[in-house]
Amino acid sequence: MKLNIALLAGDGIGPEVIDQAVKVSDAVAAKFGHEISWTPALTGAAAIDAVGEPYPDETHEACVAADAVLFGAIGHPRFDNDPSAKVRPEQGLLKMRQKLGLFANVRPTFTFPSLIDKSPLKRERIEGTDLVFLRELTGGIYFGKRGREDNNNTAYDTCTYTRAEVERLAKKGFEMAMQRSKKLCCVDKANVLETSRLWRETVQKLEKDYPEVEVSYEFVDAVAMRLVQWPSAYDVLITENLFGDILTDEASVISGSMGLMPSASLGEKTSLFEPIHGSYPQAAGKDIANPLATVLSAAMMFETAFGLKDEAEAIREVVNKSLAEGVVTEDLADGGKAYKTSEVGNWLSEHI
Repeated sequence: MKLNIALLAGDGIGPEVIDQAVKVSDAVAAKFGHEISWTPALTGAAAIDAVGEPYPDETHEACVAADAVLFGAIGHPRFDNDPSAKVRPEQGLLKMRQKLGLFANVRPTFTFPSLIDKSPLKRERIEGTDLVFLRELTGGIYFGKRGREDNNNTAYDTCTYTRAEVERLAKKGFEMAMQRSKKLCCVDKANVLETSRLWRETVQKLEKDYPEVEVSYEFVDAVAMRLVQWPSAYDVLITENLFGDILTDEASVISGSMGLMPSASLGEKTSLFEPIHGSYPQAAGKDIANPLATVLSAAMMFETAFGLKDEAEAIREVVNKSLAEGVVTEDLADGGKAYKTSEVGNWLSEHI
């Protein structure tokens, strides 16, 4: 099979971790007889520096023409520390999601047997955790009307959802639940917010189409609490953009490191795969960043975008082997040998 993949390395550690995912992907392709055509493109601060725009038209065209997009990370301190900046890397991310129709962000949280004691939570609380969030990605407060008034003394951000936006995300959630443990949790704030009442009402109407799925409804603050008390109680959770942004970062540290969790953003035109961590500019260029989340995102890409389950499993197996044998970067070394980012990538590709 020929796989056409757009490659958006982005900023900070993005290029370094993307390089390792490319090594591993090429090794898997060679093993299973596939051919990968990579199309690099600019985004984020790197694109602003080059062309003044965080998501250039050329990058969008490359993404639309590709079968899938593998993405690193975006962001730079000079924008984070300048609230008055008119053009920001994150604008490119929102624009990309909107133009590609990336409406469903899939963020799994699971544990690794060899790392279970590195989690900030007790072993007995997290053993057996294997949950997945579906976060709505193109609506809500991030895309609503915003502004300043009253001589710049009042600011507002508007959260808006349509029934169609909620329904398409919820259907993905029900379908995923049917393939897993047939449990679905709708996360909202329906006791306060009108948009959350629309979410709950829409999901309730869909229940009849999926009678085998056990559906629960929980407020976002309760879920935030239960994620650290008993995360294994959850399986598939669906929620809106802002709640999902916060809760998925909370869930990501259950495994012991944000450098371990992959994600996918499913869209109308194509799908994008990326690690859940940020650009970590402090580590950029030092060859110390953990590449495993990006490598596992490539595994999600093989399975989700191309239906290549054996190839995806080969990547997951070699990642588990590297963790068990201590071939890890400094964030997981725990006093032992810390491998460089590039060394981990080389080891993974050689052991495929």
